[in-house]
Formats: sequence, structure tokens, C-alpha cells
Amino acid sequence: MNAQTWNPDGYERHGRFVSDFGLDLLAWLDPRAGERILDLGCGDGALTEKLAALGCKVVAVDSSPQFVEAAKRRGLDARRVDGERLTFDGEFDAVFSNAALHWMKRADAVIAGVRRALRQGGRFVAEMGGRGNVDSIVGALRDALERRGVDSATVNPWYFPDAQEYRQRLEAGGFRVLRIKRFPRPTPLPSDMIGWLETFAQSFTACLPAGERIAVLAEVRDALLPLLRDEEGRWTADYVRLRFEARKT
Repeated sequence: MNAQTWNPDGYERHGRFVSDFGLDLLAWLDPRAGERILDLGCGDGALTEKLAALGCKVVAVDSSPQFVEAAKRRGLDARRVDGERLTFDGEFDAVFSNAALHWMKRADAVIAGVRRALRQGGRFVAEMGGRGNVDSIVGALRDALERRGVDSATVNPWYFPDAQEYRQRLEAGGFRVLRIKRFPRPTPLPSDMIGWLETFAQSFTACLPAGERIAVLAEVRDALLPLLRDEEGRWTADYVRLRFEARKT
């Protein structure tokens, strides 16, 4: 079950680091003016806007209607599309995706749709959560839910593969992997852990009565205090990323 919804204003306050860190991924993409690029899981369009400013012809897609509207307000060609059911056919020189693929648990369906969307030799450049991403946070959520008789595996919306697993999926799906790496990226948070949980982890608590959700978030925050908050009160999430570049064969 994925009960995640997105509030662009809340995302701006608690999650802007996602697109800020994604700027480095644009160098892997190496976009060129005039290229037609699909931004898969565009969020509010912050990185899509960068691609458009470089002269690329970009189509931005996301499953969230709130994010699509936010991207449209930037003047982008933004469309509400399910990333596991892409219908584009040979239209793009590249598919770009930052911090979105781990929300799409049917990975093989995503890869097949990306391949179909690309022209021959087109490139697929992406970064997502890798094996071990936010392990401490997931563990604290699991413990809090299990105390209430909830199996967290049934409400976890994320898919965090290791490099070898995703390489095999890409190769089986008709791609040649040029480079792929998994790496830790401890991520300072702009606000309290509660802000992160309310922004990114709604699926874990959506199954609970509304009155219990605040208590669960407080328990999770308290469990993470000795792990992810320093002596000056600054929070750092235990992010691990998986980044790759592949070409359609």
C-alpha cells in the first residue's frame, strides 16, 4: 500500500535537499540543447526547469497531481503519468530520474517503459535510494508499528536495490550499463525529524487511526535521537544512493 501524498509547500520546507543534491546528477546526464528528455518522477519540476533552461525539450511526468500542478506553474510541459505504466514510444534521447524510482516497486515494468520511450541508443540516467537507504528510520518505524500489531512490510512504499541487482534488471531489460554505483550520502535535514517523516513516510502511518499517528511519529523521533541528531540538535538522515547510466541496446 502506498498512501503517500505530496504537498508542494511542505516539500519546499522539508525536502528541497532532494533537488539540490540532484544537481550533481545532471553532469552524468550531460544534457545538450535540442535534446528531447523525459523527466521521470519530476516532483515540483525544480530540476526539469534546469534542463529546460539548457535548451532541452523536456516532458515532466509524475504520479502526484499536486506536483504536476507545481511543475506547470514553472511553465513546464508536466503531465500526470504512472511511472510503472509509461506509454511513450521512441520519443526521447534520454530519460532522467532523480529520487523517484524507489517509489516504483514494479522495477521491471518501469525499465520496460523507459526502454520503449527511448530512441535507439538513448540513455537512462537516474539516482534512487539504494540498499540500506534510511535504514535507521525504517527500523524505528517498523518497531513502532509492530508494537501496534502492524506488519511494516505491508505499508513500506520503497524499493531500495543494491547495484548488482539493478544492473541485472537493466541488462535483462535491454540496456547496456555504462556505470553504476551505490554510495552513502548522509543528508542534513532542514528541520526536525518529524518534518521528514510527515513529508516522506506517510504510508507507514496511514493505516492507523488519525489520533495514533502523532504518537507513532513521536516514538520514532525519540528512537532516532541518539542515532541521527548531534549535540547541537541537527538531524542527519542515513541516506544511501544508487546512481547509474545505461544505454538502450
